[in-house]
Parts: sequence; C-alpha cells; structure tokens
Amino acid sequence: MSHARGDNPTDAGGTVSPEVPEAPPGSLEPAGDQAGDVRPGPEEVRPPSAKPAKIKRTRVSGTWIAVIVAIVVLAFLLVFILQNLDTATVHFLGAQGSMPLAVAMLFAAIAGAALVALIGGARILQLRKQARRPRRR
Repeated sequence: MSHARGDNPTDAGGTVSPEVPEAPPGSLEPAGDQAGDVRPGPEEVRPPSAKPAKIKRTRVSGTWIAVIVAIVVLAFLLVFILQNLDTATVHFLGAQGSMPLAVAMLFAAIAGAALVALIGGARILQLRKQARRPRRR
C-alpha cells in the first residue's frame, strides 16, 4: 500500500528523524562540522544573560559629544535668526541703532552669559585665594 505523504505506516509519529553521525572519541568537533563551517565556536558564543563589557569613556569621546551638542544648538540658533529677521530699534546708554530682532536677542544673551561668567570667575578666584591661606585657630 502506498501513502501519499510518504509516511512509514510503522512509525507512530509519522516522521522519520535523520541519523546524526557521532563524533569519534577524543574529537573536539562534532562529526557534522565541516572544515569550511563558519558557525561560532563555544568560546565565541556568549550566554544571553551575559552583559557586554562596559566601554570606559575618554576625554575624546566627551569632546565629540560636546561638539555634536554644539552643532545642534548652532543649527537651532541659525533657524531662530533666519525666522526673526524683522528690524528692531535698540536703545542702549543713549545710543540708538537698528538691527534684526534675532541678532539683538543674541547680543543680549551673550551679554548676560558674559556677566554671569565674570561674577562666577570672581567667586572662583575668591575661593582659591581663601584655600591657599593657612588656617588660623
């Protein structure tokens, strides 16, 4: 009697498993591996629960991150300036001038940052001077 699927009528599961040759005694590779096999060896396979080694950050990597952040900030600043080109009249200490609104705001931000840097620098110098003095009891 012929079966359409090619099943063996004596096999209860209906499937036939292929024979895998056993490795010869003392062999390091299974017999199924061939010379050109590119599968990773046991030392190359990492268990799924093992975490990769953490890479230590360096000053150069920190500099690259700072450069990338600076480029993004400058791109946003350029878009801001290009969208705010309306002329504004600026009065400062009796002087008067006209310039694009975004440029005037940029100058104001730079002046504020410079003021904060001067005050912060003065405080740092004060603390350094105090740290160098010998302590009196």
